[in-house]
Amino acid sequence: MEIIADVWDNIVQGLLEPLYHFNNPEKRINYFYIISSLLLAYYVYYKAKEKIPFYKYIFNKKIWLSKSAFIDYKYFFFNGIIKIVLIAPIIQIWWYLGVTINDWMEESFGFSDVLLTESELIIYYTLSLVILSDLMIYLVHLAMHKIPFLWEFHKIHHSATTLNPITQYRLHPLELILNNVARVFVSSFLIGFFDYFYAGSVEAATYLEINIFAILFLFWGSTLRHSHVKLKYFHFLERILLSPFQHQVHHSDNPAHFDKNMGSKLAIWDWIFGTLLRSTEVAKVRFGLGKKEERNYNSFSKTLYMPFKNIARWFMRKDKRS
Repeated sequence: MEIIADVWDNIVQGLLEPLYHFNNPEKRINYFYIISSLLLAYYVYYKAKEKIPFYKYIFNKKIWLSKSAFIDYKYFFFNGIIKIVLIAPIIQIWWYLGVTINDWMEESFGFSDVLLTESELIIYYTLSLVILSDLMIYLVHLAMHKIPFLWEFHKIHHSATTLNPITQYRLHPLELILNNVARVFVSSFLIGFFDYFYAGSVEAATYLEINIFAILFLFWGSTLRHSHVKLKYFHFLERILLSPFQHQVHHSDNPAHFDKNMGSKLAIWDWIFGTLLRSTEVAKVRFGLGKKEERNYNSFSKTLYMPFKNIARWFMRKDKRS
């Protein structure tokens, strides 16, 4: 009975976990960022000289009540349970890995002669985290597109035929786990590395504080990345920061756009590796994988099992050839 009670508690906690995102300053759907995004959306609406009222422009029934959107909503809660059951244990080893890396550096190189103040530690850690975590996200995302096995799972995110802010949670559990493992690795490495250059003791909470870079990104329309609102940045700025419309281009059903604009916050990785497309280079965008594949991902259950089915087919074809 105790096991059943624990399982039930995890399910309830998992279902409630996504709702806390609206009050979490680290999440794009935090109410504060929703408000700032609505103001930016009104700017786009005004500049486009839309003929319909603003509330109809934002809350378009064809988008929010589409079949694709309801799959997003199901993933929103389903992945809440996955986070509690599978990902929470991964995150719990975050601090331990940092301590292990710090111990290894001390054993390998001795104690550091260069010591940082706590202020310097936080500044350098924050800057490094912004840059390296963004690079890691880019590389994982690139792998998701280039490695056929991983693409079958990432394809679920791209199968959305309409975009709304909840679409960001439309991730197959396997991709969700992989993304969190990558983030934990970068964060743990940096904690261990910078602790090596600090003589005092820094609590875990210090590293978890929200940084100004994340706030600015979230404030400046991050909620609109998964939406129909075509918010664009200045042409020169889109080589440095990815605008919401640039990410919408990434969701285009045009195969030529599948491998473009794969960065998270920064556009510099796309610029460096040749995967950058700026807003002026694309006129119209239709979301999804293309009409041929859309029917394979038009239900929640299909999006869960289709990756495994496609991979099994691939192995079967390979066996027949050999």
